[in-house]
Amino acid sequence: MNEDPMQALLRLRASIDNIDAALVHILAERFRATKQVGHLKANHDLPASDPEREKQQVARLRALAEDAHLDPEFAEKWFNFVVAEVIRHHVDAGAEENERS
Repeated sequence: MNEDPMQALLRLRASIDNIDAALVHILAERFRATKQVGHLKANHDLPASDPEREKQQVARLRALAEDAHLDPEFAEKWFNFVVAEVIRHHVDAGAEENERS
């Protein structure tokens, strides 16, 4: 017996909604960790960005994307977007630390 197309659509959308919720929670956890990194860097006068680490991460994520049959270009764009936000947070953390000093 074939599934009704509308039932299939609802089932697939529910799955997508669950995945989106998981992604939001995972990103929140990632940003909690990177916020701690930002404060650590600010407290020790380390630069907000680390181009060598970012280069390594791009290569690693591109390989993971290929293994997962995800477009590596998309994975790199996503990573660059996230890193830009992380660096902004690190710069803000450094400014906060400078205000306290």
